[in-house]
Amino acid sequence: MSGIIGHIAATLVTGLARAVTGVRGDWRDAAADPDGPPRIYFANHASHGDFVLVWTVLPRSLRRRTRPVAGADYWNAGPIRRFFGQRVFQAVLIDRRPEMRSGDPLAPLADAIGQGQSLILFPEGTRNLTEERLLPFKSGLYHLARMRPEALPVPVWIENLNRVMPKGELVPVPLLCTVTFGAPLPVAEGEDKNAYLARARAAMLALAPGTEAQS
Repeated sequence: MSGIIGHIAATLVTGLARAVTGVRGDWRDAAADPDGPPRIYFANHASHGDFVLVWTVLPRSLRRRTRPVAGADYWNAGPIRRFFGQRVFQAVLIDRRPEMRSGDPLAPLADAIGQGQSLILFPEGTRNLTEERLLPFKSGLYHLARMRPEALPVPVWIENLNRVMPKGELVPVPLLCTVTFGAPLPVAEGEDKNAYLARARAAMLALAPGTEAQS
């Protein structure tokens, strides 16, 4: 029964996201292939709703095996968040407090990929509330890609959600949102962390409107 309720809730969430934002997916390669290997979708992060938009535009067959990576402190805070985090989004929760961890925080992510699931993560590590287009990337994306080379890291750019739901406003502004998916970006042979993260950041920015010339 809880699975049915979760499925119904997921349908309502994706329908509401489409109604409020008019979100559409822009696929620039074959990353939507439902029969392909797991993906690590890595995206810019400016709103709590970012992963919902990525999740919404995925083909249903991919959505069913794609899980957002999210903070346990937020999604375990109360029964409603816990229901959506666990039953609807099936989020992979990580503890953002290093002093409270007892193991490798990337282990649950690697385990999920090992089970054939894809992930949505945000390499900036927190919401970007600055005027900069991207914050510096954390190292987790690089280490996870090295741990699970069978998964394809896919850059994603989410456009406009921070303008649809600006900080401090309760009523969404009617603007269309776009989620753009780039070409997979695996770690190259012998590539170190800094080089890969710089390449991943450039690939993401290249998908943002008005910044193509910087890629």
